[in-house]
Formats: sequence, C-alpha cells, structure tokens
Amino acid sequence: MSENEKIALVDSPTSSWSVTETVNGSHEFVIQGYSLAKGMGIGKHIASENFTVGGYQWAVYFYPDGKNPEDNSTYVSLFIALTSEGSDVRALFELTLVDQSGKEKHKVHSHFDRSLESGPYTLKYRGSMWGYKRFYRRALLETSDYLKDDCLKINCTVGVVVSSTHCPRLHSIQVPESDIGSNFGMLLENMEGSDVIFNVAGEMFHAHKLVLAARSHVFGSDFFGQEGDDHEIVIADMEPRVFKAMLHFIYRDELNEDELATSSASSESCLADTLLAKLLAAADEYDLCRLKRMCESHICKDISVSSVGRILALADTYHAMELKAICLKFASENLAAVMQSDGFEYLKSNYPSLQSEILNIVAGCEEGYSSGGGGGGKTLSVCAQLSDGGDTNSRRVRQRT
Repeated sequence: MSENEKIALVDSPTSSWSVTETVNGSHEFVIQGYSLAKGMGIGKHIASENFTVGGYQWAVYFYPDGKNPEDNSTYVSLFIALTSEGSDVRALFELTLVDQSGKEKHKVHSHFDRSLESGPYTLKYRGSMWGYKRFYRRALLETSDYLKDDCLKINCTVGVVVSSTHCPRLHSIQVPESDIGSNFGMLLENMEGSDVIFNVAGEMFHAHKLVLAARSHVFGSDFFGQEGDDHEIVIADMEPRVFKAMLHFIYRDELNEDELATSSASSESCLADTLLAKLLAAADEYDLCRLKRMCESHICKDISVSSVGRILALADTYHAMELKAICLKFASENLAAVMQSDGFEYLKSNYPSLQSEILNIVAGCEEGYSSGGGGGGKTLSVCAQLSDGGDTNSRRVRQRT
C-alpha cells in the first residue's frame, strides 16, 4: 500500500456533562410550652430531632432568649445546624414560622429564592449554622398568630447541593426485575414436588420441606433434627388463615395485602384477633424476623392514645422490640391522655411491669429536666402521682368499671 493509499484512523468524538442540583428535604419542628422555655438564658437553645437530607444530618435550633447577648433578649433566634460530620457542605435553606390562624401569613426566610444572586451557603464543619440572630422580635411574637396555645410551629427545608458527571452509554441491556418470589409462589400454588402436608384445623396445606427449612430454622429442626419422616404434620395452635398467610410470606417474601385488608379489626378491642396480630405471633414462634418486622410496621400505623396500651402488650408478648420501643415513647409523651384510656387500665390489670416501664421513662425525663436547675425542687414526682392513681394535676383519675 502506497503512502497515498494509507487510511487515517480517527477516534470518535466523546462527550460528557455535569449536573448540579439540590437534594431537598423538610422537617416540622413543634415547640410546645413556649412560655416555659423563656428565661432559659441568652445563647441557650431548644433543638429538634436530627433529620437527614442529602446524606447529612441537620437540626433546628430555637433560642427563646436570643443568641446575641447585645440584643438583651429582644429577639428570638432561629438557625439550621449541620449535626453530622462534613466539610464544605453547600446547601440552600428555608425557615418558616407558621401562621396558626389559617390565614397563611407565614413568616418565611428563604435562601432558595435568592440562590442565583449569592449562591448556596457553605457550612465548613459539624456545628456550622445558617439562620438569623434577629429572626423575630419577641414582644411581637407573643401577641401574634404564630403563637397558639403556647405552641410554635416551624418548618425547615434544606437543599444540599450535589454534582455528578454523566456520559452517554452507547449500549445498554435492560435487566428484568427479580421473579424468584413469583416462581416460588407458583411452586406453592401448584403443589408440584411437595413432600409435606400440614393439617391446620382440618384444612390441608401442601408444602416443601427444603423451602420451609431454608426460611426458618424452626422448621429445619422439626424436619431434620429428629427421627421419623412424618408426611403429615398437625398444627394445633394456629388458624388456617394465619398459616396460609405465613406460607405466602415464606414462599413469596411479601405479605398478602388484600388478605390483610379484608381481615382488619373493626375496633381496637379486637386487636388480638386481627390477622396481623396472629401473624406476628406466628413470626415469633417460627423465628421469621423479616415477617415480624413487616407486621410491626403495619401495626405501628395504628398507634393512638386509645390503642397504645394493647399494642404495647402485644409487642412485649411476641418480642417485637421495635414496636415496643415506639409504644413506650408514645405513651410516655402522651401520658395524661393515655392514663385515662381503657388500654392503660388493661396494662394495669394484666401487664403491670409494662406500666412500670412507662413510668420509669417519664420519671427519667423529669429527672433530666429538673437537673437543669430550673425550679426542679418544686416538681412533684411523676411516679408518686401516677402510682396513687392521680393525674398530672394531682386529681384522682376515675377508675373504669
């Protein structure tokens, strides 16, 4: 090949692009007992629970007496703080004091609407804050519609700035979703290769020993840990509908939501008779941890002042520790109302140790509050009040009959 006939090889052009955007998240911070928080001192704050946005943790700090000593408590201060480790975290912020009159005249300080003018704010390290030392004049706040029933509501929005670089993909192959649950579900439905039959109150269920043993060590011990090869096993302590729902989970790794919906209880007093409650018991008996957690998650949605006592008893009975912790926290935070419910009377009669756990949490919170020096010596013992049957105003709570 002559020089004139040589073919020049040219690389194809490539491209990429960078995308910068915000990952946004919001948090509502409710401050009850504003008048009691006053006087805690300039530079001292009330903090919200930590919340996560963009992979970082944040908190709202409210200063009832202001953050700036020079202002002599004329203003309340409000800030958003970075509470996790991080450096040079760039973010946009918005703080809103909610108008509780329904007129929607909220007081909003927003970084979002001026982001193009000044750019995102950079927080250098853990503890860095964005906000206002003079967020609102305290005298005006206390006569405004922002304060209702001695309560303030603050909404906080954080937008963490993230950047990513992309390049076009010349080829791609779509991978289908996993169908292993569907396949095993069909195995259960058509009973192909089944080698064990469960007799549950006269209703027969065909299943596969290896599948059940792989999912539950309790089944594994029953099948392979003892002599004998029983083809039929009698389940004496479970309803057919519960066993069916448990098998559905074992094979498909999911709950039958339609079955749960049609089997829901008509009132809180029937909690123990619901399919969810009995499925929780089955999950505990056969050590199906994921099934137990799924039941806890569903039952957790029904926690209320009237139901928390019975849900707490259920959680304690079947070792549902996540659900129990949430119930204890809810009951301790709403104690005055919970004490007057049938569920609390149920605990007193049947689970006195759980009642004690609630009171211990309340007493611990009270001790922590009193140790701050703010008139703790005048605070009556919560345990003393409750063990005597009285409410938080030392009035007797009428015993239910």
